[in-house]
Amino acid sequence: MDIPPIDSNKAISKIDWPKFYTPMAVLLAGVIIAGAVFFSGRPNLPQEQVGLIGDQIGGPIVVGVDDDPFLGPAEAKVTIIEFSDFQCPFCRIFWREALARIRTEYIEAGASVKFVYRDMPLDIHPMAEITAQASQCANDQGRYWDYHDKIFEEQSLLGPNTISYTEQNLVDWAQDINLNLSDFVECVSSQKYKEEVAKDVADGLRVGAGATPTIFINGRRVVGAQPFETFKAIIDSELNS
Repeated sequence: MDIPPIDSNKAISKIDWPKFYTPMAVLLAGVIIAGAVFFSGRPNLPQEQVGLIGDQIGGPIVVGVDDDPFLGPAEAKVTIIEFSDFQCPFCRIFWREALARIRTEYIEAGASVKFVYRDMPLDIHPMAEITAQASQCANDQGRYWDYHDKIFEEQSLLGPNTISYTEQNLVDWAQDINLNLSDFVECVSSQKYKEEVAKDVADGLRVGAGATPTIFINGRRVVGAQPFETFKAIIDSELNS
């Protein structure tokens, strides 16, 4: 099925700590500084980019799932991989609109569809990289998707654009979903998942995911927070192939 290219420029983004965590605040602040230094060495990712729906040039792109969190069956006929930035407003739109329906109409309905989230923190979003690491720390406690949803939900309550938040918010959101805060803060402060996030970034750049969100459906690329119908057309085509 031929799906025409569209201009997706408008659909992408090219802790006052609790007292008993004051010592950890210093450590986590150091993590953010170190992360900024680490990521300053990688290319500046574009804020805007024209995307091709379905990646018509050269056929599907081979994109690995790595060991990243996923929803749906491990062995699925259709694999959807999102490269995303937790502070990106268009990623939040994709989460709220298209992904919500993909989850209910395919994954929760028992379709052979798997959704994988991979990190692509952009340089223009100062909290994105540490938030990506924090989400992996939530995954250590088996609560990745609860924390993933919480991050986007809380930003949605504050407005439609890029939202500024702090290390305190990361801890508050972890507390709201009943994570073990001591383990969570220790994990984030240790930069346990620094290399994991860096690997996602490298993999994303390799396959052309230089703007967020970039989604691959069985290797067919969709750039930007496109309407659900765009994703549905490709998913249904792949399920019926």
